[in-house]
Amino acid sequence: MVREQRKSIEGPQKRIAVFGGGSACDAETAEKAAEVGRFLAEEDVVVYCGGRKGVMEAVCRGVADAGGTVVGILPDDHCGNANGHVTIPVATGVGQARNVIIANSVHGAIAIAGQYGTLSEIAHTLGQGKPVVGLGSWEIKGVDRVATAEDAVTRILALI
Repeated sequence: MVREQRKSIEGPQKRIAVFGGGSACDAETAEKAAEVGRFLAEEDVVVYCGGRKGVMEAVCRGVADAGGTVVGILPDDHCGNANGHVTIPVATGVGQARNVIIANSVHGAIAIAGQYGTLSEIAHTLGQGKPVVGLGSWEIKGVDRVATAEDAVTRILALI
């Protein structure tokens, strides 16, 4: 009975996080992130991310261009710093601790490039036994590496 209740609360729609750096990224990385966002939206996936600039903004743009939904889990205590493509901004006021919130909210994740914040998000997600796919990101045990945006989306959907 509890399992049936939990399933109904979680709903049928897939939720995937996209992790990546919040500072400016190169054009190639931004294009890959936008493609990931677009492919996820086309698969009717709700995308979660940090909601700010860099890879996060590029993935949000891809989701928005495809008519999808992106939830931005912000480190701030207000929604003013969300990029303009975020559908649902969530102001946490907890700084980088938001990485745990993102990991808790999704079925799996795709990491694109990134630095230590991305590594933290990967670690929290893997620590919960959820799959992570890497696209030009950290090469660590547990991260399933792929070469293209399409491969990243195909692989994470197969793993969840």
